[in-house]
Amino acid sequence: MSTSSDANKRIAKNTLLLYVRQILVMAVSLYTVRIVLEALGEVDYGIYNVVGGFVSMFNIISGSVTVAISRYLTIEIGRNNLKRAREIFSTSIIVLLAIAVLLWLVAETAGVWFVDTKMVMPPERLFSAIWVLRFSLLAFVINLLSVPYNAVIIAHEKMSVFARISILEVMLKLLVAYALCMSPTDKLMLYACLTTLVALIVRMVYGIYCKRHFEESHFAFVFDKSLLRSMTSFTGWSFVGGGIAVLKDQGCNLLLNLFGGPVVNAARGIAMQVNTGVFSFVSNFMMASNPLITKNYAQGNVEAMHKLILRTQKFGFFILLILLLPLYAGIEYVLQLWLVTVPAHTVNFVILILLYTLLECLVTPVCTGVIAQGEIKAYEINLTIIYLVNIAAVYACLKIGMAVETVFVLNIIFKAFVLIALLWQSKKKYAFSIKPFLREVLMPCLLVFVLSGTATHLAPWPATEGFGVFAMKTLTIMSYTALIILFAGMTKNEKRFLSEVLKKKVLSRIRLHNYK
Repeated sequence: MSTSSDANKRIAKNTLLLYVRQILVMAVSLYTVRIVLEALGEVDYGIYNVVGGFVSMFNIISGSVTVAISRYLTIEIGRNNLKRAREIFSTSIIVLLAIAVLLWLVAETAGVWFVDTKMVMPPERLFSAIWVLRFSLLAFVINLLSVPYNAVIIAHEKMSVFARISILEVMLKLLVAYALCMSPTDKLMLYACLTTLVALIVRMVYGIYCKRHFEESHFAFVFDKSLLRSMTSFTGWSFVGGGIAVLKDQGCNLLLNLFGGPVVNAARGIAMQVNTGVFSFVSNFMMASNPLITKNYAQGNVEAMHKLILRTQKFGFFILLILLLPLYAGIEYVLQLWLVTVPAHTVNFVILILLYTLLECLVTPVCTGVIAQGEIKAYEINLTIIYLVNIAAVYACLKIGMAVETVFVLNIIFKAFVLIALLWQSKKKYAFSIKPFLREVLMPCLLVFVLSGTATHLAPWPATEGFGVFAMKTLTIMSYTALIILFAGMTKNEKRFLSEVLKKKVLSRIRLHNYK
């Protein structure tokens, strides 16, 4: 059984590895998006995002299966039951193959009909859009079959593997972007085709690595009725909640297309790229923490599980806030420097989506705890009701002519209700106390947000913008926010832990210098 100190060290090490990976990945990804946007143009880029978003709606099924596979594998690996883990791995492969065939048949009928008759786009781009749908579906199926391999890597906490393979993936995507600039053919179709090829290469790399390093990742035909029944029950309820979440996200994207057209979809696509890049710094931290949350539950360490959830919520929020506020202060400069031509609404979309993601920092760790204990029926029903009302509210507001930004404001409001539902279920299912959450997480996070956010908004920044001014603002805001976090957001124990870590780092550097 790992001690709390060992767990903290593993989280820190894995997070650091993922951060090094992410800095390179984000830098190349942002540059790649700029090249792709220039090569495709706003209309084709918007078409790619909305058609790809339609395919992503099939995550209604795959997302629920992914959650089930990750949960069951992590539980058994946490118990060192490799035989059972191998049975789960093999069963999941069989289930995913069946799902892939079913989804392909559905998309080739309903998907083509929807693109052909319902989507708003120039008529001459219809043929290309249908092929984008088919290539996006193929890439989706490839990624779907990668789920068990990725789950095994995460369960074993081998985050360095993600670092290496992600670097390979982002470099391949950069080559795809340059191929668009050089090609005289239909760039939209070519982009969809090459993106699918990248997904296939990455899938093969993950498969080869897992088979060489993890015994449980070797497929064998297994038909365990009890296991299949248990996974099906869990997957069914995960399908209800996870499916409605995907339907909410992609449904809002489709509503933006119907009421605003493909240029608005392009703005949303760019905003989501920015959000993915920024949130990745937090998701890396959470990716390093989530397996330990599940393993603590599997080993009966419920108290340690509670503490880890609170710590992950709080520091995830602080990490994102330090990155969000400088971006808020210089968002127009960043977008113009990155894209040159910035679609309308992009600035507002970026800010609102990042605020939404701040709430996600509080939601994700508690959700991991609920998934770990396995009884998710009540929570998924609550989630379904909340998101159905969310979609209805979005449609009603757009129908009466409200601004497209209203979509994201409503998403933030209803995400707060999701957090309340999660806290209630966590208290019932694994005795998670709400008072420590309010005292140790919510109040410090709100205090830091108000103090640092107000200062960032009201500060008399220079009227002219340039790289020097942006760098100065970024350094100032990050430093100020870090001080607010230190003095208003952290407890004495957290400050002491941080001080000890820094002292060890300084002493190790001094010893290394003296040795040299």
